[in-house]
Order: sequence, then C-alpha cells, then structure tokens
Amino acid sequence: MTAVLNTTAELGTPYLLARATVLDVARVSPNFIRIRFGGEELGEIGTLGDVADVRIKLVFPPDSGVLPEIDRAGDWWEAFLAVPEADRGSVRTYSIRELIVGERGTEVVVDFVRHLAPGLSGPASRWAAAARVGDEVYLVGPRRGHADRPGIEYAPGGAAEVVLVGDETAAPAIARILEDAPPELRGAAFIEVPEAADELEIAAPVGVSVSWIARDREEHGVRLITVVLDYLETPAPAEVRVRDLEGEDLVWETPMFSQSGEQLPEPSGELASGARYFWIAGESAVVTTLRRQLVKGLGIDRTSVAFMGYWRRGVAMRG
Repeated sequence: MTAVLNTTAELGTPYLLARATVLDVARVSPNFIRIRFGGEELGEIGTLGDVADVRIKLVFPPDSGVLPEIDRAGDWWEAFLAVPEADRGSVRTYSIRELIVGERGTEVVVDFVRHLAPGLSGPASRWAAAARVGDEVYLVGPRRGHADRPGIEYAPGGAAEVVLVGDETAAPAIARILEDAPPELRGAAFIEVPEAADELEIAAPVGVSVSWIARDREEHGVRLITVVLDYLETPAPAEVRVRDLEGEDLVWETPMFSQSGEQLPEPSGELASGARYFWIAGESAVVTTLRRQLVKGLGIDRTSVAFMGYWRRGVAMRG
C-alpha cells in the first residue's frame, strides 16, 4: 500500500497555481457555458475523497490577452499582486463541475454563468463567452493529498437529510455534491436559474429531489426563498423582500466558521445522527435573507447550516 503524504513539508503548499488550456467549450443552456481545461500542470490538482463544493480560482488574461508570468515558488497571491496591475489580469472564484483523472491526465470542467447584460457582465463572463480551444488561464486549486481538504465547506456528517439551496452560481457545486454523494443520501435541492431552459442534468441519488426554479423576470431569489420555505412547511411572507446588503461584506457562516465572530461550539467534525443539514449559497442578500428565516424564524441550529455569499448584486467581485 502506498503511504499517504499528509504534511505541508511533504506535499508543498495546500494550493497549486497551474497553467491550464481550454480543451473544449460547450454552450449547454442559454445561460451556462461549460469549459473543459487540461494541461500537464494540472496533474497535482485534486482532493482527498469527494470533490464536493471545493473552490478554485481562475486567473484570466488582461486586455492584451497574454497571461503574465507568475512566480510559482512561494505564495501565489503575493506573486500575482507583484505583477503590474495592467498586466496581471483578473481573478474569480469557481466550483469544479467535474474533475477527470484519466489516461489524458487531469482535466477540470467548470460551468460559467453567461452574464452579458449591461451592469451584470464581468471579465470572467466575457472571457467565457469568447473562449476558444487553446486559450489559456491560470487555475489555482487544492493540491492532491492534503488531509484538511482545503476549499471544501460541505460537511453533512451524520445528517439523515440534506437541503441544498442556491442560484445559478451555486448550481455547479450542488451538482457535484449530489453526484459525489452516497446512494442512500436523502433530501432536496433547490436551484434558481434565469430561465427554464437552464435546467441541467444532475445524477442525484434517488432519495434527493432536485427542483429547478425559473426566475424569469422576478427579482433574484424571491421565488427560491418562497419555494424553500414552502418545503419547510413555513408560510412565506405575503411579500418576500430580499434584504438590502449595501455596505456589508459577503455572508460566510458555516458550522465550523463564523464570519461575524459568533462563538461556536467546539468543532466535532460530525453532525448528530438524524439531524438535517443545510447548505445554502449564491447571491449574498438572498443567502442572508434565508439565514434570517431559518435561524431566527424557524430556530434551526446554526451549527447545522452553511450559508455562503458567493457574490453581491451591483458589486464587481474581485477574486
């Protein structure tokens, strides 16, 4: 049996900066673009066990279209910031839709949301919309073998039921969680997308229902919140209002971490057997509104929920 390396000295830093090449581009729905990346430098990317909702970062080229040279010897972020701003490009965070390790090496599949409307588009969306085979980016991901599994928040422990909630930005993570899940998993997933044609195939366990909610012209998150509260047999307010988060940081509260500094119980690494576990991600105001409804309104133990604001409307995210 091959020994498993589990120290930083043996493995190197938890995160690896790798040059990645576009192998395939597919428009899988009106608002999703699926891009498959490959390259020799991706060989060390991976996790111990399931991929789940692991976060990666992509570094996109600047306006020149030329990726900068970034020092790989030390901290990748410091090396990135050392590049002149006009030359360094931009960084955005994504989830892995699929991690493929095979005869052709390691390949990483990422689903991009296609936001091209004025005021909603950013450098990542514009890059994905124009991406072609052979284009290059840097991919920052977990180095395979680290026991602490960096970048993963999904931790249902012994929960008997899971409830996964998110908008289109969380759809890839939800899909990966479900496709990595044990076949006996039970629960429900709710995914709000811009339109009905954005429903994508997910190979979920038979005990997990997957509901796609078309937003159409409704305010972001309103239908999602209503459907989730209905599932929990809690009447939604007559008028669902998404909390205004102007001036606030993105919400990030998990059973193991409190962004607000809230005192948490000593981490056990496991939920009590039979508990219900909630994983909620997406636009930060929507996530915060659901957090208030579940924790304060329904009295759900906040140590059995993970609330993660991936982005905020009207704010250009950086990384």
